[in-house]
Amino acid sequence: MQKTILFILWCIPASLFAQTKDTTQQAKPFEPIQLYFVMLVKGNNRTQDSVTAAKIQDGHMANITRLVKEGKMLIAGPFLDDTDWRGIFIMKCASKEECEKLMQTDPAIEAGRLAAEIHPWMTGKNCLFQ
Repeated sequence: MQKTILFILWCIPASLFAQTKDTTQQAKPFEPIQLYFVMLVKGNNRTQDSVTAAKIQDGHMANITRLVKEGKMLIAGPFLDDTDWRGIFIMKCASKEECEKLMQTDPAIEAGRLAAEIHPWMTGKNCLFQ
């Protein structure tokens, strides 16, 4: 009898933790959405002096902020190692042409410090964090 009571007392906390699992994500069907993956790579013109490069970087960051506020950019970030790959964007655009036009508004791309390789990319609506 005592072993049975101890077993039940041991099972109650375990069952409470098991029931806290969120099953709402499992119930949602996969809804595909096409986005655009932009790989930022070193551009052909990286000869600017440090003052000019800093101004270009400031403009690059301001452009990112603008695109996020407009709902066009979902993710942006640099790579932390020193390779030709400089960073990525995930863009929410109606077409590749729209994405290309938005990339042309980036001062770092316009100055040639960066170049953008644009690829259509698919994920699920319920896989987005916002």
